[in-house]
Amino acid sequence: MLHGEASLFMNRKGGISMRNNADMSALLPDGTFFPFWEKPCVWTQEIHVNTQDPLASDTAEGTMAHPLKTIQAAADRTRPGTRVLIHAGIYREQVAPPCGGTDPEHMIAYEAYGDGDVIIRASEEVTDFLPSEGWRIENESAKVYVYALEKERFQGYNPFCAVNLLHDRLFIEYDKTDMTPYLNRRGCVFCDGQPLAQVPLYRDMGDRDGTYWVEANGMKVHFRLKGDADPAAHRIEVTVREQCFAPRTPFLNYIKVRGLICEHAAMGAPVPQRGAISAYRGHHWVIENCTVNWANAVAIDVGNECWHHTHRDGEVIGCSVIRGCHIRDAGVCGIAGLFAEGMLIEDNVIEGTGWQKMELSWEAGGIKLHNSVNALIRRNQFLHTIRADHLWLDCGNENNRITGNLFLDGMEQREAIFIECTRDGVNLIDNNIIWNVPGRFDPSRVPVEPGSSGWYKLREDDTVNGYAIYGEGTDRLHISHNLIGQIRHSGYYAKPVSFRMHGSDRGGTSRNACVRNNIFYACREAAIDFPTRDNEADGNLYVREEGGYLRIMYPAPEVCLNLPAWKEFYGLDSHGQSGWFDISLCMEENRVIMGKSQDAPPGIPSQIRRLGHIMDPGMVKSVPADPLVPCDRLGKPWTEGHVLPGPYAEWSESMRLFADKDGAGDGRA
Repeated sequence: MLHGEASLFMNRKGGISMRNNADMSALLPDGTFFPFWEKPCVWTQEIHVNTQDPLASDTAEGTMAHPLKTIQAAADRTRPGTRVLIHAGIYREQVAPPCGGTDPEHMIAYEAYGDGDVIIRASEEVTDFLPSEGWRIENESAKVYVYALEKERFQGYNPFCAVNLLHDRLFIEYDKTDMTPYLNRRGCVFCDGQPLAQVPLYRDMGDRDGTYWVEANGMKVHFRLKGDADPAAHRIEVTVREQCFAPRTPFLNYIKVRGLICEHAAMGAPVPQRGAISAYRGHHWVIENCTVNWANAVAIDVGNECWHHTHRDGEVIGCSVIRGCHIRDAGVCGIAGLFAEGMLIEDNVIEGTGWQKMELSWEAGGIKLHNSVNALIRRNQFLHTIRADHLWLDCGNENNRITGNLFLDGMEQREAIFIECTRDGVNLIDNNIIWNVPGRFDPSRVPVEPGSSGWYKLREDDTVNGYAIYGEGTDRLHISHNLIGQIRHSGYYAKPVSFRMHGSDRGGTSRNACVRNNIFYACREAAIDFPTRDNEADGNLYVREEGGYLRIMYPAPEVCLNLPAWKEFYGLDSHGQSGWFDISLCMEENRVIMGKSQDAPPGIPSQIRRLGHIMDPGMVKSVPADPLVPCDRLGKPWTEGHVLPGPYAEWSESMRLFADKDGAGDGRA
């Protein structure tokens, strides 16, 4: 991937202009371009693998005419400059590369040949099941079967013997946590590719079909299919391997994995971070156009695996590319990376993450990176993340850019983006769409405030949550040109963390945030919650916002303001605007839709007129540019003197979510 040089200059409006057709979505907050390192590879050896060829053998030549049977046999023959071409089929093995490449031109590649799906499964198909007997169950009509796991299927690892509980349990708050998913076994049972739900007691299968239970020694599995179906009429698979593609020794570098489908990996909850596809502490990997389905915990890991590993000074960790992948239904985390610097994560779809409901292990998220420096996270789609963040940058993050992504429809989700414990440098969140963050809280605990009892309180109750962007002990966060809508609590919420200190470190202030040129739409409690006035807001557009939607929390008592008061008392958002019109998303048509509203703002007409709401989206005025954001989410540069709030350089009634719904760069795998 080659990108042209660009010369930058400040235009008269204070924004960045570009020359020489540079890719401005790759411009990092410090003004440098992301250091792309990929080059065309020089292949000195090609090896073919075809498990479906009747002539295939692991002692064959490895040519198209005489292919190898297993991917591992090919891996064992690789050297720098080797390209392993894998033909369609199901490969039930854990591929462990024994060596890596030497530089970008001499990598080792494992690629789908292109004649059909290449599927690496960590499960085995089983057929020897019998009716389950000898166990008490109240529902006598339930049809439960038992399968005795053969020890020959396990090579030093039986996931049905091990519980999910993470190896490092330091951060679990047991008094807040339902430990059931942590104590479930790692092994899974699949019927026709879909997992059965694990239950803690045999008798629970009587109350619910589509379930399974594991005996104490992990050698027998009892299961009940949906509708009490006969398993003989279905494909039943049980997981037997921890990972699908993972070296056994760390620090193998310059490896490419392209076009593979990895399924049913049975690792435990992180940490350690052990993905279905794992770089195992290696750097300069390319994981491209891959699909990962139903990983028990982690789909892809690209960092140092565990914080207890020795971290040598000058050691390279990260510098890898994850591009065009589709990660479906990872139990805890889609992409995980400890101390992974220089990461390029682009054009991926990450959906259904978090079904294990282990958020309080503090390693859950569509993407979870620690100490990320110089990362570019762009044009990804995060969909239906369950009880976890779409994106979590944890501790010590610097000069990262999060741009052009779609964060959509979290489920029981506390926040979409969480930036934690970050005190040095600038991190930029721009040109994203963050939509529908419902919160994770118990509605029964929300205080009832009859009459005027809630009018004179000095502090808002913290029971309700649901934030688009949450900054915790994080300084200098820049949030620009995003569309943030349908948020249960606040579009941006931040708080100081005073006592999280290590060695010569300091507490976080959550100051010097810059919130510029965003559109906030229908945030139910507040658009912006600043902890103190030591932050900046300007050029934002507030649409369908009611009550005191602009807040400063300290010093007490907090203040809850509308836009005119925000400007008058704190000098914020001098170019801010408010509006009352409709915005919606249509994923099927790849569109953001804006239009006049059929209803009117609530309140006394004279007061509403004083607020100066814009009723027609076409009447929104341009605002001063943010110098850190040179283009919109579709890559269109801002026109001098015409920088609109939100992620689009030009507005119409219908705007594309991604540049090309059916082509490259649209965020679809």
